[in-house]
Amino acid sequence: MERYIYNNLLKWKLNKERKPLLLQGARQVGKTYLVKYFGEQEYENLIYLNFEKNNEFKILFKANLSPKKIIENIGLYFGKKISENNTLIFFDEIQESPEALTSLKYFSEETPKYHIIGAGSLLGVSIGKKSSFPVGKLNFLEMHPLSFDEFLVALGESYLLETLKEKDNFESLPEIIHNKLIDIYKQYLFVGGMPEVVNSFVINKDIEEVREI
Repeated sequence: MERYIYNNLLKWKLNKERKPLLLQGARQVGKTYLVKYFGEQEYENLIYLNFEKNNEFKILFKANLSPKKIIENIGLYFGKKISENNTLIFFDEIQESPEALTSLKYFSEETPKYHIIGAGSLLGVSIGKKSSFPVGKLNFLEMHPLSFDEFLVALGESYLLETLKEKDNFESLPEIIHNKLIDIYKQYLFVGGMPEVVNSFVINKDIEEVREI
């Protein structure tokens, strides 16, 4: 499922002034899927740590917040040497580990060449309560449910979307096209933009199943 925010991740990767990236957003908007897909497509290696599913990962940040030591220990855990240039390190549900969140400051200051993304839900609730938040040391992105544009693409209506965006006048659409757009917009209002729900609707076109999900 195409997400426009992917292009923002690419810009972040290519930015020479890149800092560790913090991706925020509500649960189920697709943060984990997007970053893992990005890592698989744009890097040779992806190192994935989920602090909610595996509490043991938090131990790697308890004794020492030295980035070099953290990288060394992560590499030992996964059985591979972690390169600065061709590896994406993904800290998922980072709000579950205040020390991991704080460590991003030191990655930014001491080892800026590493490509690190942290993602989490409800970070606004967690920030500042148990950890020293790395103000000024991060890049930020916020991920939302699918927009109407992305919904059109998911339904296979890319050509319709491109045509609408290329229009530079106020010429009316033929009524049959206008009605089609209105119908799709009504579907979007009912289905919403959560990826799992949209995917179900695209595959099955079953409104009852959509409502259940």
